[in-house]
Amino acid sequence: MLEASNNNELPAIPTKRYFTIGEVSELCGVKPHVLRYWEQEFLQLKPVKRRGNRRYYQRHDVILIRQIRSLLYDQGFTIGGARQQLTGEQAKDDTNQSQQVIRQLRNELEEILNTLRK
Repeated sequence: MLEASNNNELPAIPTKRYFTIGEVSELCGVKPHVLRYWEQEFLQLKPVKRRGNRRYYQRHDVILIRQIRSLLYDQGFTIGGARQQLTGEQAKDDTNQSQQVIRQLRNELEEILNTLRK
């Protein structure tokens, strides 16, 4: 994830629903052509495209771009290494969410079983 030092040098993300490529470029400190390239390299990065193929990024896209920027520029990862790092983080998040759902279901089933036994 992003370290606190990286957050301080980048501007705060405004509370908007959509951002243009120019706005994201300024918020993340990368040029628009780099953002377009990263879209091809990182499958997780999928801005909404509207009329005229204009890109509109959402807040989660901006956060992801900042993560990618940090991995590539600050931590020295290659594109492939950054891609693996992001995929690994997503897999961990998915596993944690699955485990939470399973625990919750198990607790609910145990409560139902206890209710039926009474």
